[in-house]
Amino acid sequence: MALIKVKTPAKINLTLEMTGLLDGGFHSIKSIMTAINLYDFLTFDISNCSNTEITLAGNSTQIPYNEKNLVYKSIELFCEKTNIKNKKFKVFIEKNIPVEAGLAGGSTNAAGTFYALNKIFNKPLNEKELNELCAKLGSDLNFCLKGGCSLCENRGEIITPLKPVSLDVTLIKPQNFGISAKEAYTKFDKLIKKPEPVKTDKLKELINNGGFDKNLLINHLEMAVIEDYPILQKIKNQTGAMMSGSGPTMFTANSKIDSTFDENILLIENLKTIETGVEEI
Repeated sequence: MALIKVKTPAKINLTLEMTGLLDGGFHSIKSIMTAINLYDFLTFDISNCSNTEITLAGNSTQIPYNEKNLVYKSIELFCEKTNIKNKKFKVFIEKNIPVEAGLAGGSTNAAGTFYALNKIFNKPLNEKELNELCAKLGSDLNFCLKGGCSLCENRGEIITPLKPVSLDVTLIKPQNFGISAKEAYTKFDKLIKKPEPVKTDKLKELINNGGFDKNLLINHLEMAVIEDYPILQKIKNQTGAMMSGSGPTMFTANSKIDSTFDENILLIENLKTIETGVEEI
């Protein structure tokens, strides 16, 4: 029997700009992502078995514990790639990152799974192979595996590390709905006048020179969906917050906010950006 526990951080998009369309209908993006110190924790208990068994459990009622979960899919993909067989995988997922929130909660769990299995099986995959698996399963996994602060391009899987940024962060998440990536990208496609992708490159250069400018924060998907959701308009008007990913979570580069909201809004204050990604604990 082998045990390993990892912590998997959430991410926020400091910028998210569309640059075109790729083959297969995917959008080409430029995004500066940074990891923050809000973590899920995954515990893996692996033992010998007559076949391959995967059992997931956890503390959240909002995620599936079957083949629809990215952790489950990651285990299957890892075993297929490495030809590992006859193992029983028991995984407990402690969710602290809000679900369907634009914070890469599922992606970071999947990246953490690849990291944990590669370590527990004595690293059968090199860094390039791990990143290839990440890219197969989603656009944010490559960033989540590495963490820190990076420029993410193409579908998001091509990452260029940047100097770390040191920011206080508050998350503001409406509790009563989610916005799927499909909805956000579809609404972006319907925009008559699409914004130009000009801020990411400017912020990238500023960060690598040791600077930062909140005025360069941008999210093209926010522009596409915000008119349909009065609560997002209210949050933005009261706090100046920016949406992360496809939302609906919004964030400010402050440790706290002065505004008050009702119980339908989840506030997570006093967070910070971090220089790390998935880690064993």
